[in-house]
Amino acid sequence: MEIVHSDGNEAQVQIRFVTKQQRYAVPNYPLSVHSSIVASELNTIINELLKESNDVENEVEFDFLVCSQFLRTPLVEHVAERGIFTEEVIDVEYVEKHPLPEPKDCLIHDDWVSAVAVCNKWILTGTYDNKLHIWTSKGKHRLVIPGHMSPVKAVAWISLNDDNASFVSASMDQTCMIWSWDITKNSVECVHVCQGHRRSVEAVSVNYDKTLMATGAWDNILLIWSTSTQEDDDVESASKKARSEYASKTKAPKRAMKGHKQAISGIVWSDKTEIITSSWDHTIKIWDSELGGIKHEIYGDKCFFDIDYSPLSRAVITGSADQHVRLYDPRSAEGAILKVKFTSHSQWVASVRWSTVNEHLFISGGYDNLVKFWDTRSPKAPLFDLMGHEDKVLSCDWSNPELIVSGGADNTLRIFKSKNVGR
Repeated sequence: MEIVHSDGNEAQVQIRFVTKQQRYAVPNYPLSVHSSIVASELNTIINELLKESNDVENEVEFDFLVCSQFLRTPLVEHVAERGIFTEEVIDVEYVEKHPLPEPKDCLIHDDWVSAVAVCNKWILTGTYDNKLHIWTSKGKHRLVIPGHMSPVKAVAWISLNDDNASFVSASMDQTCMIWSWDITKNSVECVHVCQGHRRSVEAVSVNYDKTLMATGAWDNILLIWSTSTQEDDDVESASKKARSEYASKTKAPKRAMKGHKQAISGIVWSDKTEIITSSWDHTIKIWDSELGGIKHEIYGDKCFFDIDYSPLSRAVITGSADQHVRLYDPRSAEGAILKVKFTSHSQWVASVRWSTVNEHLFISGGYDNLVKFWDTRSPKAPLFDLMGHEDKVLSCDWSNPELIVSGGADNTLRIFKSKNVGR
């Protein structure tokens, strides 16, 4: 790094501003600034340049990336930490600062909100009093659905159109139930009871074309099921013999896969045939759902409580018992598969979810009552702490880019409005 001294005896560095957001582009000639400059001072300079060269009249807040990470310390410390001591001009990339998600509704339940899934304007929740609830994104309660005999641990949408929808719920009663909802009549019925697990079912995930789902449980087994609401061939004969309505709805798994030594805590499909699971046995496993075997294993230090995969970044995030969120690149050919560790939660991290529209953003929910809003380029601090829960956060979802939702042991589901900015 070239350091020159000004008359004030202050060390100077050469920087060049760059951006991918063309509406905020400024001339990219090198500028001389003091080496201990911080983000707020860079923001002032950029806004001055914008006033001179652009039609941008209002002040814009920016974040600054140096060496692919947000500047959170004085510039000289930031580059020294990354081993950059070069005479080259330092590129400082600026992006519009993400706005704080706005707290909207707080939906009151009768018990812990342990599962949540959003599809368009509908919110599906599962609770510890064995029930499911359907809400609108505006916070209006549409339906309460009894049926399970024990707490609901996971929910997922299968299909949705204007008139009807289907979804699945997984429970500590060892079953999953596939439901059909007539939206026009606002009536729901259980069309299948998926039986095959021998312990509490902890996780469920539906594949991209909505034809299959995978479930994981405290029996350590990963089961694959058809999501079809029609009767399965493999249980047809048994169904014909069955006398009770409940038995006639029984669905058997298409495939069982063994490999985990403790409970499966999280499941996500990463492509048509690939499933990624997290477990209390300190491992992440990548499975081939067609061949029924393990393709790859990643070993951790602590129990994993949740996992999510981003098709945008092709990266995996996990929540753990040691309070950290970790980012893995399972396909990494260079160096370690573990790429980044995010440290800010002070208790177990129970739930993690990627943004569906921005490869850098994700949320995490923890037993410290907080939902944290992260950018992968800021591992030492989240962009925001989303406050409101008065007890541990058990579940969160960001399937609708405009809504961040989180369920907690304070019997509430909290909704935050998220604005997407080009980044």
